[in-house]
Amino acid sequence: MAVTILGACVLLFLTQLSYADFPYKENVYVQYVDHYNLMSFGDQTFNQRYLYQDKDWGGDGSPIFFYAGNEGPIEDFWKASGFIHEIAPQFKAYVVFPEHRFYGESLPFGNKSFTSPYLGLLSVAQAVADYTVFLTDLKAYLKAPNSKIIAFGGSYGGVLAAYIRYKHPSLVYGALAASAPVLMQDPKGPHDFFFKHVTKDFRDYNEKCYDKVKLAFAQQLDYARQGQPGLDTMVKKMRLCDKIEKDWPFRLMQMWARNAFVMMAMLDYPYKTDFMGSLPGHPVKVACDTIMAEEDALVGLANVAGIWYNSTGSEKCFNVSKEFYFCADPTGCGNGPASIAWNYQICSDLFSPTGSNNKTDMFPELPWDTDIRRSYCQQQFNITPRVAWDAEDFFGLDLKYASNIIFSNGDLDPWMGGGVTKDVSSSVVAILVEGGAHHLDLRAANKLDPPGVIKAREQEKKIISYWLNN
Repeated sequence: MAVTILGACVLLFLTQLSYADFPYKENVYVQYVDHYNLMSFGDQTFNQRYLYQDKDWGGDGSPIFFYAGNEGPIEDFWKASGFIHEIAPQFKAYVVFPEHRFYGESLPFGNKSFTSPYLGLLSVAQAVADYTVFLTDLKAYLKAPNSKIIAFGGSYGGVLAAYIRYKHPSLVYGALAASAPVLMQDPKGPHDFFFKHVTKDFRDYNEKCYDKVKLAFAQQLDYARQGQPGLDTMVKKMRLCDKIEKDWPFRLMQMWARNAFVMMAMLDYPYKTDFMGSLPGHPVKVACDTIMAEEDALVGLANVAGIWYNSTGSEKCFNVSKEFYFCADPTGCGNGPASIAWNYQICSDLFSPTGSNNKTDMFPELPWDTDIRRSYCQQQFNITPRVAWDAEDFFGLDLKYASNIIFSNGDLDPWMGGGVTKDVSSSVVAILVEGGAHHLDLRAANKLDPPGVIKAREQEKKIISYWLNN
């Protein structure tokens, strides 16, 4: 292993790896633990992992395509962002994907990272500072003062891509923010859209599917009202591993079941994927066909849950408490260490949607609002969410001072309601991806792609080309 030290930039050159059709090289950047308070951790640093590919790099003057890593191991986003890799050759771009602090292998304090007080160094502001310092040193290391940096990101990564363009326009020249719910980060912004849109995705496919799902959740409540015998019958029909005897395990089971529909609506791609989990192509259609094929609605609901939680078919029963982590984000936090990090971020400086209400959506009444979030976060982390922080620190609902940002949203994506869907100006534009689920436009081209995503990618390439040539 060779170590190169150039000023503040320390790069450890590791073995070149390969991921799917897009090979990458893996390095680490020695990053400051705290960019804002030198008295707390002084000059303490950690290794921030990043992936890159320079085979098409045209040198100084050619662009740098930077992906703002989000809440997970960075190789997952490298694989899910084939659009960037596919257009890099025509632009002679250097492609780089830094990993977000506290995710993947970029843990500032190792196994202690998820405990107090260390977890307090996980924030949007620290992440944006990480990327700013990293990109500044990268340009110096590449000897590329004339190279424009274009930021890309999907979902939370899209929020970060937009934020860093907004806050550091002299460093990042433009940004493609795909499926980025930036408006949701303002306390006055939209928050009640999510489960309504998930429901719409299933209802649009088949009205009877919507009726059957709603019936299944209603039957759960009917069995619960019958006391323990009814709960035991429900557990058997749902193929749950553990007995339900109290209200909280019952509510957790309902959130667990709801989460399966959330993930299938978000990832309703036209082909099989393994992003965030293993799903068949058109999972909304598959789920509806599955529940409609079963006469008993509850048994059908269990079969639908199995599409997400038991894709291999190897599990004989569902272990709800292991498969679903209750957290401050009603749309789910995933599992493993990343779920703790994301839970903290939702408690500290990010907003989530409100819960389901069984009126505008097909799910049980599982409320989630500012007061519930505050109480949960105080109990979980002993912190009180700063409700208006992101709107004050970044741009909230007012985007008129932003420039050179593309906001793309798929009309199948439940997060669309929290994003920018109308042009703000000639340089802050909204692109609708017809037939597109969660940041489908960032994925690699596929023969099963809907015409809407092909059109969206062409628009995005045209705008990026304009930025780079003007």
